[in-house]
Amino acid sequence: MLSEALRLIRVFHDMKQQELADRLGLSKSYVSEIESGKKVPSMEVIQKYSDEFHIPASSILFFSESLENPSKAKRTKSAIAGKVLRFLQLVEGKTANGET
Repeated sequence: MLSEALRLIRVFHDMKQQELADRLGLSKSYVSEIESGKKVPSMEVIQKYSDEFHIPASSILFFSESLENPSKAKRTKSAIAGKVLRFLQLVEGKTANGET
């Protein structure tokens, strides 16, 4: 759902399609076709969104993937959270034992 991710990013920034099109050097109709899923944006266009909104292109792609498959995104977040928690517990244990 890359089209939905790009639309949501634009809407979050309270920007009209025409304003975004002007900033990205694209036509309004092309932005509309991207957001409706009629056209697939190139990596160059995704990079333009990235530059405009100061969001890494990888984050845009990850966001679109999480919209496409919310259960996978939830599992990924849980796995990452579990690893962070184990790391913090390890640090806490070393601190409690006087290790640094």
